[in-house]
Amino acid sequence: MDLHELTLDRAKDLLSSGQISSTELTRCMLDRIGVHDQKVGAFITVDTDGALEAAAAADRRLAGNEDAPPLLGIPVSLKDLVCTRGLRTTCASRILENFVPAYDATAVALLKQAGAVIMGKTNMDEFGMGSSTENSAFHVTRNPWDLECVPGGSSGGSAAAVAGGMCMASLGTDTGGSIRQPASHCGVVGFKPSYGRVSRFGLVAYASSLDQIGPITRTVKDAALVMNVIAGHDPKDSTSAVMDPSMDTAVNPSTGRLDFTRACSEFNDRGLAGMTAGIPREYIGMRGLDPEVEQAFKGACKVLEGLGVKFREVSLAQTDFAVAAYYVLASSEASANLARFDGVRYGFRAEGCEDLLEMYRKSRSSGFGLEVKRRIIMGSYALSAGYYDEYYGRASRVRSLIMADFARAFELCDIVVSPVAPTPAFKIGEKVADPVTMYLEDTFTLSANMAGIPGLSVPSALSSKGLPMGLQIL
Repeated sequence: MDLHELTLDRAKDLLSSGQISSTELTRCMLDRIGVHDQKVGAFITVDTDGALEAAAAADRRLAGNEDAPPLLGIPVSLKDLVCTRGLRTTCASRILENFVPAYDATAVALLKQAGAVIMGKTNMDEFGMGSSTENSAFHVTRNPWDLECVPGGSSGGSAAAVAGGMCMASLGTDTGGSIRQPASHCGVVGFKPSYGRVSRFGLVAYASSLDQIGPITRTVKDAALVMNVIAGHDPKDSTSAVMDPSMDTAVNPSTGRLDFTRACSEFNDRGLAGMTAGIPREYIGMRGLDPEVEQAFKGACKVLEGLGVKFREVSLAQTDFAVAAYYVLASSEASANLARFDGVRYGFRAEGCEDLLEMYRKSRSSGFGLEVKRRIIMGSYALSAGYYDEYYGRASRVRSLIMADFARAFELCDIVVSPVAPTPAFKIGEKVADPVTMYLEDTFTLSANMAGIPGLSVPSALSSKGLPMGLQIL
């Protein structure tokens, strides 16, 4: 039995029946990290001792016939953007290279309560700003399907770790597609929950009104199992959604608890017949859409049609303005959120400065990478006196129009489907010098963050070069 090929769901069954141990499973993952991660570069920090201790504790609980929490003994990884008590959290930035939080993010605490084994922290674009994981201050992450290609970003390390069999699930974050796009490029499942569904407490903020934590896994059911653990209201997060059992379809009416696996079972039982999927007319024949991606999307739609899904055309009229509006809003929020990294309280501090202003300037100039500095400058400009209404104000109005577009679309259909990314995974270095082209990689994904709706990326097809392509379901 190849343990690294197990789904999370299957591993749970084998652990509970005593056919495998968490220590065996964890050692398998650690061995694969030791062998393969030198080439892939999925991890920034591997917590070998902590993982083996947690696995041994899980085995003791399994042997004691206790009521097992839902993820007991399951090895998982975390994007290095969520705080972990006693384990450094770098955000892939020099400015936080040696930062060790004193507390766990709520999502991390919930994983630990559920018995998960934390393997370590995965690589990413610095502070989540990028679509290729080339913007990390430490190293580039490579796609396990083709080491010459990017894994996507910004949660590229998480997607590569799952695809490479180095963990059974990983937490990523999605501000404009950063879970779904790398999941698509690496041939795994990525789920961005509705805004507020998962607590952001302990998540190092990039753009607070857009960021959301979610799972990257091998299967949709595995993602549902993780969501059962990490989702729910958190009083520590003022943007956390309060559940209403009478209206919330994710709440199990018999228990009053969130139960995403129940929805999976219901769809398996009744099938998809009778559902209506909308295809935005603005996405059809879009400039820059790779012909292979378009063909894969059409093929996926035919599969859904064969399962009884009906299709109709809908309109997302603000599509042409979405990318520009998103980057104004996200950069503006980033410029405010990253102002706290000033070299005073924690993180990198430049030495040999004559006064406070020089220390600020040198610490931030040396600590932040090029893409982060670019977005801070853009955001500061958009928020500056005389330009606020012209840029931030106008982008906010476009965001409201995007939300209205989706509201109208969902009056006509149950789901909206699209490609995840306009191209398959591209070569490392191919687009890093052209930020505008890189930003257009988020064309199909970022509107979901603007509207606050959930988005799922599922593997769809392989390109002629053997690279995965995904289908997005909104």
